Amino acid sequence: MKYVIKRTGPARIPFDLDKDLNPEQRRVVEAPAQRMLVLAGAGTGKTRTLTYRVARLVATGCPPERLMLVTFTNRAAKEMTARVEGLISMDMGRAAAGTFHHVGNKVLRTHAERLGLTPDFGILDPEDARGLLSSVIAELGATLLTSRRFPSPKVLSSIVSLRRGMQCSLQATLESRFPKFLDHARSIERVANRFEARKRQLNVCDFDDLLTGWYQLLTDPSLRDVGDAMRETYRHVLVDEYQDINALQGAIVDEVSAAHGSLTCVGDDAQSIYSFRGADFSKIFQFDVRHPGSEIMKLTINYRSTPEVLALANRSIDYNRKQHRKELRAVRKSGPKPALLRLRDPYQQAEFVAQRVLELHHDQQIPLRKIAVLYRNHAHSMELQVELTRRQIPYAIRSGVRFFEQAHVKDVVAYLRARENPRDELAWMRLLKLWPGIGQQTAQEVMDSLVGDEEVPPPPSASTLRARSAMGSARSKSSLGHLATLWETIEAPEQQSPGAVIRAVVEGQYGEYVDRAFPNAKDRREDLENLAAFAQRYDDASSFLAELALISGISASQVLATDAPDDKLVLTTIHQAKGLEWPICFLIHLAEGKFPSPMSAKVPSEVEEERRLFYVGVTRAADELYLTYPTIEEAAAGPARLLRPSRFLSEIEYEPDVFERWEVEEAPMDEGPPPPQS
Repeated sequence: MKYVIKRTGPARIPFDLDKDLNPEQRRVVEAPAQRMLVLAGAGTGKTRTLTYRVARLVATGCPPERLMLVTFTNRAAKEMTARVEGLISMDMGRAAAGTFHHVGNKVLRTHAERLGLTPDFGILDPEDARGLLSSVIAELGATLLTSRRFPSPKVLSSIVSLRRGMQCSLQATLESRFPKFLDHARSIERVANRFEARKRQLNVCDFDDLLTGWYQLLTDPSLRDVGDAMRETYRHVLVDEYQDINALQGAIVDEVSAAHGSLTCVGDDAQSIYSFRGADFSKIFQFDVRHPGSEIMKLTINYRSTPEVLALANRSIDYNRKQHRKELRAVRKSGPKPALLRLRDPYQQAEFVAQRVLELHHDQQIPLRKIAVLYRNHAHSMELQVELTRRQIPYAIRSGVRFFEQAHVKDVVAYLRARENPRDELAWMRLLKLWPGIGQQTAQEVMDSLVGDEEVPPPPSASTLRARSAMGSARSKSSLGHLATLWETIEAPEQQSPGAVIRAVVEGQYGEYVDRAFPNAKDRREDLENLAAFAQRYDDASSFLAELALISGISASQVLATDAPDDKLVLTTIHQAKGLEWPICFLIHLAEGKFPSPMSAKVPSEVEEERRLFYVGVTRAADELYLTYPTIEEAAAGPARLLRPSRFLSEIEYEPDVFERWEVEEAPMDEGPPPPQS
């Protein structure tokens, strides 16, 4: 007896595509299985589109376990799969959905033994990985430990991670990202190789191993059976935020989708702004080159911003040569044109932002949390943070700490504190531990020997430091000798300006420490240069330190009362703001040499990324946008310098009707309006 299983047509889709989607979105959702790139402009509903495509694929016959959805946060994956379940009433728990690392972890657990691991392998978090790197450095000998210029475990971790994500040699990684460590290339290679061996001995992986192991399973000829099975398993591969992937992640999704040829990549090349993390712009820009015959679709109908905001964004990004061109179209009604303000200096810029925020909050009843101030570099908010504190306006730094509370700022300020108050043991302990060979115990021993047993001990000085450098280990002796020399400079009578002291500290020791200790050394050096320029305004270090103490000491009870306890003005870098939106945005410090950054301005490809960053900042605004730049900047040494508006402003200055120029005047003190009352 024969039993025939009848072929059925596609399942009925339990949602209304005409009602739920616009024509651009529907075209993406209904596209056949193929390799395609969806260029989803800011505010065009990419998450909705990707969610409906997943739902349609499953509703028309793809079992959830044969679908892979890769996102950049597990939260995004959970939200999408939950929405899919709501659309089609089907459990999506069997789908491979999550971040690259989340999916990679599941893959490695299944095939761990083929990679020399056991299925219960441990995963090192970043802190544990740095601890293991420190152990490896100690194992390989004292020469690495005694080198003042050898990268710290934190920087080493970044070097190793970038090398693997970019799929390039250590030499190429150092040349492009960490040229100051090229002389240590051979030693770094030894550390990296030993680090890999130690992880295998301990049966642990770091986050990068979850991806490199996954890629090895797909490409190693000796593991071909595993790779072929994985390629056959996943009928559809979908990737969100495709503009942010690195070379390794791009190679993985290309391999996984190779058998069935169904690869949907959703992203926006105009929002590719993370090259410093290893994101590979070429993956989205050259998608059709890597995948001949693929289709490129566009989402351009914007639901977030007014036509006036989008007009400025479109005109700006049009200056980029390397891009998939598209123009965002607004659904919303017209609003005010973006306001362009030329301010005297960063302090007047801060005054304007603070006053305008209060007007919007009190006069228009806009909650502070619906207003954001965006900037290129965290240091660009320094003067604003001071002004907001003075006016008792509550603010929150998104994904970061207040400028004056950052480690590198507090480190340098510790030198000023110790100079002004030589018996400030906390400051001395902090600055001593910044030197090679001086840990907590040694620093305490140094302090004890410097103050001695006298009831009123003499303050530590260059001479007492030099005397102490005759004792202890070779490394601590060398460090204390160098510190004594630096202290002679700091103590010199001509070093009255706090800005000059900060520059002396950076040039004499701390700049080298920054290079060795922090992966983002360039940004931190810029912070310290801005700090020195800010400190230059004060007649002496005492008044500068008093100002910092007052800023740090403002309590929550002293700030402006608001209806909601958590109602705070948002301060954020544009990098941290990506994916978010606010009704009202201020983009500040839009001056040449600030935005784009000085180093980026020298390289055409980096200028284009900076313009994309400006585009991201502009498109965060829904209703109102304020663009400001100072024209004078005080220098930590020498005369003040004039600033020109950012090229991203000047190049569209004559575009029709993109700005409304605001002229700023300062009312005399006795004629000014009273401060708004909360």
